[in-house]
Amino acid sequence: MAEAWSHTALHDTLQVVAEGVTKVAGFGVAAISVIHDSGETEVVAVAGNDAASAALLGTFSPVSSLLAELEVAEHWGKLRFVPHEKIGEVQRTGWVPDVTPLDGPDAWHPLDLLVAPLTDQHGEFRGFLSVDLPDDGRRPGPERRRRLEMYADQAGRAILSAMQRERLAEQVRLAETTRKIVRGASAQLSLEQIIHDSQRAIVDGFGIQGLWIHTFDEDGQGRGFVYSSDGQDVQLPDQLVELAVPAARNCWRDQRVGLISRRRTATQIATPEQRDQILEFLASVDIASIMFVPLGAGPECLGNLVLTRGEDDPEWTDGEATAALDIGHDLGRALLNSRMFEQERTLVHELQQLDRYKTQLIATVSHELKNPLTTIVGHLELLQEEDLDAPTEQSLAAIGRSAKRLNRLVEDLLLLSKVGDPGNPLIAAPVDLDEILGDVVETFGVQAASRDVRLAFYRPIHPVVANGEATELESLCTNLVSNAIRYTPAGGVVTLALSVDGPDVLLTCTDDGIGISPADQERLFSEFFRSTNPQALALPGTGLGLAISRRVVARHGGTITVRSALGEGSTFTVRLPAHI
Repeated sequence: MAEAWSHTALHDTLQVVAEGVTKVAGFGVAAISVIHDSGETEVVAVAGNDAASAALLGTFSPVSSLLAELEVAEHWGKLRFVPHEKIGEVQRTGWVPDVTPLDGPDAWHPLDLLVAPLTDQHGEFRGFLSVDLPDDGRRPGPERRRRLEMYADQAGRAILSAMQRERLAEQVRLAETTRKIVRGASAQLSLEQIIHDSQRAIVDGFGIQGLWIHTFDEDGQGRGFVYSSDGQDVQLPDQLVELAVPAARNCWRDQRVGLISRRRTATQIATPEQRDQILEFLASVDIASIMFVPLGAGPECLGNLVLTRGEDDPEWTDGEATAALDIGHDLGRALLNSRMFEQERTLVHELQQLDRYKTQLIATVSHELKNPLTTIVGHLELLQEEDLDAPTEQSLAAIGRSAKRLNRLVEDLLLLSKVGDPGNPLIAAPVDLDEILGDVVETFGVQAASRDVRLAFYRPIHPVVANGEATELESLCTNLVSNAIRYTPAGGVVTLALSVDGPDVLLTCTDDGIGISPADQERLFSEFFRSTNPQALALPGTGLGLAISRRVVARHGGTITVRSALGEGSTFTVRLPAHI
């Protein structure tokens, strides 16, 4: 797996080129450096001198410092030479050999600088090839310059080609890493599972020592959870947590990552004092450098991802920084989805708790009403046996009607509580719907006839058997038929039909009554809902019949739907699992 500069085939290629320069061009030291998007140069290959290699390899310096030196350089074709006589005009950076120069005006001085800038096809600087310590101790003459320029040109093309191949390989590797993370994170709604599925791909894809993810609380503060790649409990010092929160927000706002390393002084996320604090903490856990990646979605920063490398690991590349920021977007969206899912799950739990409380309250109140109602009805029956005057009989009759209406309400409330209680399981058995619906039609036949409503029941040829509870299905049929008769004017027709449709049984109840408006249909199956139609409001009702019907159907694993229009009647369709 390709990783970064010092651990890839690219490093080997550049090292071979640097060694070739020392052997062919006649210089004791050759160094190759590349330019990062951060504005720093990194020395990635050094040949010819162990002391130079130890001092330069893997070091970073601002590219602006080298460019400042080149401002005063003499142009030798594609080469740039800065004689030591001009060194006072700029501040020299890098390694200086400990040698005594020869005598003469063309003697090579330890502070002399000779470099070949490496540019791409657009003329942009991509790196530098620098040489030092000529074999003869002299500044190269015209002929040697031409030979050196020719070799530097060939070496430059090889270097740029190798760098381009490395970038392409890195892009492929990091794109595969990103793909794995997106695929894993998008399939999960649990924050812990998102972290678990992502960390292996990140560790492998970036070739890192470890990582931790710091997620912010929902109020935006940085006291959320910290996850490490090895499952260890990560205790971040308070000062680092306080630094991480604004740093993550700033990085997310500017859409960039931050780098902190012992090998480089530049940092984008901390002051020099803060950088020292961070490095002190990193040293305590054997970490040499970190990439600080903001996590977010839209305008909101949700946390940060910290990738870590050890002393012997390579430094971060520009491609890795770009890929890490993309991963920050992907993980941010996954974290936001996870947070929303947790909120929704909490809300659902609270609503379920509230619904259970409502069910318990309805059951308790209904039972408390049932006992005094039974007493009232009993005493009414005793009083009605007495010889009473007409006004008293009328009063008792009114009380009786009200008591019966109240009793029906209590019965409906008790049934609503029963069918809506998740702790009350359905005890299913074969139920002959033809028989149940026939009994209901017979029961309401007199009422329909008294209202001049024709009640038509098209009985099936073969039995229609559902899988359910007979008393609840009887309540369902009763509510549908009684509602249809109640809201159908004189001369109208209520039609009932039963059939088998594949694995289901189908019950339809159609009337040509007053119909239901689209707005009322949206709330039709809600508890205590009464139609806004004045014609419907003029008729008595509790608003519980259809709510009970919906719950009964849902308990049986079925569906109930309505098709209606004002003035054109309604059709209720119930689909229930058939008994197999």
